[in-house]
Amino acid sequence: MTDQAATQQAARADESIQDRRKRLRFRSWHRGMREMDLLMGSFADAHVDGFDAGMLDRYEALLELSDPDLYNWMSGREPVPAEHDDDVMRLLTRFRYTPRQGS
Repeated sequence: MTDQAATQQAARADESIQDRRKRLRFRSWHRGMREMDLLMGSFADAHVDGFDAGMLDRYEALLELSDPDLYNWMSGREPVPAEHDDDVMRLLTRFRYTPRQGS
């Protein structure tokens, strides 16, 4: 484990799981590309509260990836690479965005 990874892991251990979920929902809604804000934000609202610590780790890793890559995988334009083909990514690829009232 790198020093940076160890530091991040220690910081996450200090953060309550509820605070972490809140932070991940915020990051999901503020990606920069409006389409991805809607897709990832809606996904986070629907699923993040049910994620355990390991799933939160995997979801957070996905949030570090580029919008074009995630969008292409979610839309089926490109296959999901093996290193990202996990339970959270499978949930994400099956997720279907439904507009919220007032959106």
